[in-house]
Amino acid sequence: MGFLSWILLGLIVGVLAKWLLPGNDPGGIIVTILIGIAGAIVGGYLATLLGLGAVTGFNLGSLAIAIVGAILLLVVYRKVAG
Repeated sequence: MGFLSWILLGLIVGVLAKWLLPGNDPGGIIVTILIGIAGAIVGGYLATLLGLGAVTGFNLGSLAIAIVGAILLLVVYRKVAG
């Protein structure tokens, strides 16, 4: 995936993760995109380690993996920043 694809996937995943796990978080849309991008990376890494697959592009499996990773990062971010 190209750089712009990661940003677009990160935006989508970040928004979905915030929608699934609402709360008063510090940071705006940039933080949401960064959490989404990092979530895609973390989710893909963990899924690969567990043998569940990897983030390979814009498909349903990759989106689900990225969302789980972003939710994990959002929980950690809230604990650290909160």
